[in-house]
Amino acid sequence: MKDVTRFTLPNGLRIVHHYNPGTAMAMVDVLYDVGSRDEHPDHTGMAHLFEHLMFGGSVNIADYDGELQRAGGMSNAWTSQDFTNFYDIIPCRNIETALWLESDRMLSLAFSDKALQVQRSVVVEEFKQACLNRPYGDMEHHLKGLCYTVHPYRYPVIGKEFSHIEGVTQDDVRSWFSSHYAPNNAILATSCDIPAERFREMVERWFGDIPSRKIPSRDLPREPLPAAPRSQEVSGDVPQTWITVAYPMAPYGVPAYFAADLVSDVLSNGRSSRFYRELLAPGKIFSDLDCSISGTEDPGLMLVSGRLLGRGPEAEREAVEAVNREISRLVDKGVGEEELKRCLNRLESSRTFDMLGLMNRVQALALAEYHGEDLSTSFERNYLPLTPEEICRTAEEIFNSSRAMTLIYRPANG
Repeated sequence: MKDVTRFTLPNGLRIVHHYNPGTAMAMVDVLYDVGSRDEHPDHTGMAHLFEHLMFGGSVNIADYDGELQRAGGMSNAWTSQDFTNFYDIIPCRNIETALWLESDRMLSLAFSDKALQVQRSVVVEEFKQACLNRPYGDMEHHLKGLCYTVHPYRYPVIGKEFSHIEGVTQDDVRSWFSSHYAPNNAILATSCDIPAERFREMVERWFGDIPSRKIPSRDLPREPLPAAPRSQEVSGDVPQTWITVAYPMAPYGVPAYFAADLVSDVLSNGRSSRFYRELLAPGKIFSDLDCSISGTEDPGLMLVSGRLLGRGPEAEREAVEAVNREISRLVDKGVGEEELKRCLNRLESSRTFDMLGLMNRVQALALAEYHGEDLSTSFERNYLPLTPEEICRTAEEIFNSSRAMTLIYRPANG
């Protein structure tokens, strides 16, 4: 990507600036290097709750969204297992409003008892709606508990149980903020019609005097590979049987990660994929079927997941055998040059179109900075060197039946 400038303030805040002349809108994105993997097992859901609290008022600003909206802007945020991300989209001429707002809550929250009470209630209600009152809503809880035994990926971002969220105190909130929400633990990315030097002056004015803090070192337990296959069967008020088979895979940044990404595309990305042509299009076994990767910073999962048209042991056995046949064919016969080329072309095309959108572009810039990558060359460096042989080796390594972890979610009424 052209016209991208990077610099770091003395307090450790990293900035990625994309000069986009002629655009009327700007985006400011602040990525904090903290997610649910940083939580204590007895205080899960903290990272997500804190995302909400960041909108509850800061030292000098009582109403974050109100101030942003008066300047013609909007904001949102998301929390993952690895990161917490906040973004503001605003007319370019008012970008300093976004910088003022982001800097003030990075400096210090108001730590209001009312805000904590309100946001605890909001997140608890979200937990109940998403996980308890929706078909398959607790699937992630079951799957993560099945696949992880020691790593904090073993509970969902929203939390293991809502009692953990209800029990969060002001001391917990202050400790979380002090430990993670500092300029030296954040990346600020933007795309705007403001030259780099002028934008640097703005950032220095609003963020330069925020002190850095000592960030606790991340010393997470490494998840051991399964010693044998695992399985779990659950039931609930759901319309169809849903089977998910998970396999351990490499973390982000190593060649095996990007090869695994292509393996998932070969199997299930688009109408030319193997799963679609052989298992979905005939319309006999599955109503939907997908292969995906969890895309995590620490070792993650390759997930093969599908909903069945039929019910009962015979339908389940047929579904698993059909998927395993396609996986065996991939491992035994490999991927042809043309098939791999199609996947790479589709991936590059999708990436190119994604970068046309302001939000996707700026968030991609922030993540590239976190990974130490150049967004303009990351695809060529990470994906293009991969060969059919490497794709096949990766598939063989991942789809090891002795490491398969199978969750079967059945309708309660049979």
